[in-house]
Amino acid sequence: MLPPSASLHSAVTTANALRMSTTLLQRSAAPAMSSFMRRQFSAEAKAIVFANYGKPLDALQLHTFPLPDLSDDTILVKFLASPINPADVNQVEGVYPSKPPFLTTALDSTIPLAIGGNEGVVEILETGKEVTGFKPGDRATMRHTLFGTWRTHAIALEKDLTKIPYPSNEISALQAATASVNPTTAYNMLTEFVKLSPGDWFIQNGSNSGVGRAAIQLGRLWGLKSINVVRNRPDIDVLKDDLYSLGATKVVTEEELADKGFRKTIKEWIGKSPLKLALNCTGGDSTTNVARQLTEGGHLVTYGGMARKPVTMPVSLFIFKDINLHGYWLTRWSDSHPNEKEAIVNEIFELIKTGELKDVPVDEWVWTKDMTDVERLETFKAGVAAYINGAQGRKQVLVHK
Repeated sequence: MLPPSASLHSAVTTANALRMSTTLLQRSAAPAMSSFMRRQFSAEAKAIVFANYGKPLDALQLHTFPLPDLSDDTILVKFLASPINPADVNQVEGVYPSKPPFLTTALDSTIPLAIGGNEGVVEILETGKEVTGFKPGDRATMRHTLFGTWRTHAIALEKDLTKIPYPSNEISALQAATASVNPTTAYNMLTEFVKLSPGDWFIQNGSNSGVGRAAIQLGRLWGLKSINVVRNRPDIDVLKDDLYSLGATKVVTEEELADKGFRKTIKEWIGKSPLKLALNCTGGDSTTNVARQLTEGGHLVTYGGMARKPVTMPVSLFIFKDINLHGYWLTRWSDSHPNEKEAIVNEIFELIKTGELKDVPVDEWVWTKDMTDVERLETFKAGVAAYINGAQGRKQVLVHK
C-alpha cells in the first residue's frame, strides 16, 4: 500500500523565502541589529559566495566573515556536509526562479554577496537560553531553502532547522546530507499525481540520477514496476546491472526507446497493465519518447531539464491519448509544507537505516581545518567541475573534517 501523499495546494512565494533568509543572515552577522545581542564576535565563518551571476567556476569565491555571540533565541551550528545540487549551480548562473539574497553588512562585505547552497547537515555547537528544541551535539538539516549551506558555520533559529532523530552511527552525515532533496522528490512524484497500486508501472528518464535511483528503490519497496531510460555509454552493461541491483524492472537506452518498433516490446512487458506515470528530468526528444509510451490518460511529470531543451508534445498525445502534463518543484513544496517534508525525510531515514534504501554514490570534496583559503576554494571548484562534467550520476558533496 502506498504511503499517503502530501497536498500541493499551498505555496510560499519566492519573496517570502528571500525575506526569511535575509532576516536570518542579518541576525547571523549583524550584532547591532538586536538590543540584547552582545557585540563581541565569538566565531567566524568561511563561505563559498558569489557577487555576480555567471559561470560557477568564474563567479564563485571564498569569503571569511565574523559571527556574533548568541542571542537568547539563536543557535551556533557547524556544517558537516553540503551537497552541490543542480538547483544550487543554476542559482549561481542566475537562471533559477528562487535566488539567495545579496548582503553586505551581514557578511561584513563592502559589496553585496550571496552564499550558495540549499541542502546541508549541521551539528549544534551552542544554543541560546531560550532554545528548547536543540542541544549541543544534536544534528539537523535545513528546514527551508535559501539558507546558504556552502559554509563552515552559521547562526540559525530553531524554526530553520529540522532535527535528525538518529545518531551518527545509524545515519551518517553524508546520508543525511543527500536525503532531503532527491529521495523526497522521488517520493512525492510517485504519490502526488497518480494513484499507483502494487503491480503498476511507471517510466522515467535520467534513471541513474539521484532522483531516478531513489524512484527505482521506492518503487521496488511499494511493489511498483519501472522502465528506466538512460543515455548510452561504453560501460552501459555495468550501469544497467547497477540499476537492476536497486530494483529496476527494465533498463533501456535512449536510442532503444526512440526506435518506433520498441513500443511493441514495452507492450509485451506491461501486458494489460496501464502505464500511467512518466517522470522527466531531461527535456527534448527524450521527453517526447517517454511520453509516447504512456497509456490513455497518463501523466508526465517534469522536474528538471538537464538537456536544456524544451518539452515538446505531439498534438496527437493530447487529442487521442489525453496525456496530462505537470511540473514539480521541490523548493516550492518544501517551503510550504515543512512538517510534511520532515515526516517524509524521517521515513527515508528509516529506510536508509534499515538498508532498504541505498545511498546515492558520492564524491567527497573535503575541507580540513589546516587548509588555506586558496586550497578550500580550489577543492570546492573541483567538486563543481565534476558536477558540470557529468560525474556519471555521482553526487558531489562538500565535507568538513
